[in-house]
Amino acid sequence: MSGVPAAWQQAADCLADAGCETVFGLPTDEPGLLDAADAHPELRAVGVRAHRAGACMAIGHALVTGRPVVLALGAGPPFGDAVSALVEADSVCAPVVVVTTRIPADGLGRGGFQDVDQVALAAAFTTTYLRVQDPGALTWALRRAVHMSLNGRPGVTVVEVAHEVTEAAIPAGAPSGNGPVRRLLSVPEESELRRAAAILAGAERPLLLLGGGARASGAGPAALALAERWGAPVMTTAAGRGTVPEDHPLVCGSVGLYATPPLDTVQCGADTVLAVGSRLEETARMGWDTLESVRLVQIDCDPAAFGGGVVEPAAALLGDGAATVSRLAALLPERSREAADWLETAAHARRTACLSWTAEGDRAGSPARTALHALAEIFPDATTVHDNGMNDIWSYHWPVHRVGPGARTVVPGEQTMLGFGTAAAPGVALASEGRPTVVVCGDGGVEMGLDALPTAAELGLGLVLLVFDNQGYGWPRLLRHGLAAPTGLTRFARPLPVDDVVRGLGGQAESPDGADAVPAALRRARETAESGRIALVRITVPDDDVPPGIRRLFLTGGDGAGDET
Repeated sequence: MSGVPAAWQQAADCLADAGCETVFGLPTDEPGLLDAADAHPELRAVGVRAHRAGACMAIGHALVTGRPVVLALGAGPPFGDAVSALVEADSVCAPVVVVTTRIPADGLGRGGFQDVDQVALAAAFTTTYLRVQDPGALTWALRRAVHMSLNGRPGVTVVEVAHEVTEAAIPAGAPSGNGPVRRLLSVPEESELRRAAAILAGAERPLLLLGGGARASGAGPAALALAERWGAPVMTTAAGRGTVPEDHPLVCGSVGLYATPPLDTVQCGADTVLAVGSRLEETARMGWDTLESVRLVQIDCDPAAFGGGVVEPAAALLGDGAATVSRLAALLPERSREAADWLETAAHARRTACLSWTAEGDRAGSPARTALHALAEIFPDATTVHDNGMNDIWSYHWPVHRVGPGARTVVPGEQTMLGFGTAAAPGVALASEGRPTVVVCGDGGVEMGLDALPTAAELGLGLVLLVFDNQGYGWPRLLRHGLAAPTGLTRFARPLPVDDVVRGLGGQAESPDGADAVPAALRRARETAESGRIALVRITVPDDDVPPGIRRLFLTGGDGAGDET
């Protein structure tokens, strides 16, 4: 690798040996890790246009593959530019290994160019921060960072490489590691499992709640087996969608903000909850007024998760989600007669939701819902990447949007960074092995993630952008309406010419005229994406096209199914 410092060549060898496959980043002034990765036979280097976008791509890639992804940054502004996305990475427990640099030692604290306290910036989102000031510690630090990104609570680790190390000679034959770093699995002690099983066996109205940790551990088959044995309906957090197929008769959608009426009655009716891989964050608790009175059994690989959602668990099981659920299911007695009434209550709510919110029963004339119904028909196999604006929250509501057996979903976490969906999509598409990648976002979100699209075009990644256009920022506009406050600043006086950007990158953009034209537009978008080009479908939505969770929790006078929106 002519011109690439030996330290970066060793770093590339080490990361590849540790099981990393992809490095995102911007080229630096002198050849660095991205260049070393580009020349490495076992690594893929992805050059991006903005550090924040690159960090989002790393998150999307890591969430799909479950493997650590590397983000190459430089000292100072590059590190700072990525911080908002790395906070999001921490929120969704994405295994991202940040490799950054440090300015020369003689400039530290003395006005050195681009000197910034990166440790302080990283304090809010890192599980591990390692400084490499000795060339002999580089391999150890990188492998340690990969290990810590995967194990315990997965998340962001940082390796800061001193400038002096990048200029140092690396001894020939220096070791790169001992093979791929593995995720370590554990299960609780038998006595703890039996205690938890006894609590679950005493439930009259059980509920199984699956979070992002359940999905990441592959707990789906074990979770369905437990639910069937326990006689429990299954609900998910937003991040937990895709753990189990949502066409299964026990699945009742998502909880909290994303509960679709009348399925919120299932969460509120439960007296015992088994939560797998969820910290019960605020959005999961919204509208769940009975949660503090339930008997909670919680499974997580992170001890800090227990009690973190303001509900103290009656039993806390520290271990891998899939393995622990499987062991727990084996200890549960089968419930049949005593579970029948509760299961019928849940099934009735499920049938009512399907009658009210699927394409067959949804007659409210909502442009967003109409588009999502068509999306489900035309893209049943897609990986859907969500944003978290106003109208795109419809896509979080089952059965308006369903995650079937052949589909996947990627969502932001509790930070809900605007623009996440568009920015993360190229990383998702790279990891999706030919599966279509669809972004569901608002016009504000697509503008904020616009700098990710050139990367997608350069790599021939056929993204589909389903954009709900409310001419600005819908969330603050809605809340300001409720306060009788000015809304002028929430409207775009001059929107960015996103459609022209997509066309300029060789893609296709269209705005179907009316509901009947939407399916054909989405079919054309799929054809465009399958040819390796970006397709954008823009749906104009009115201010009153408000998802039911928002209507139920933030507005007065609307409570769910059947409301005209």
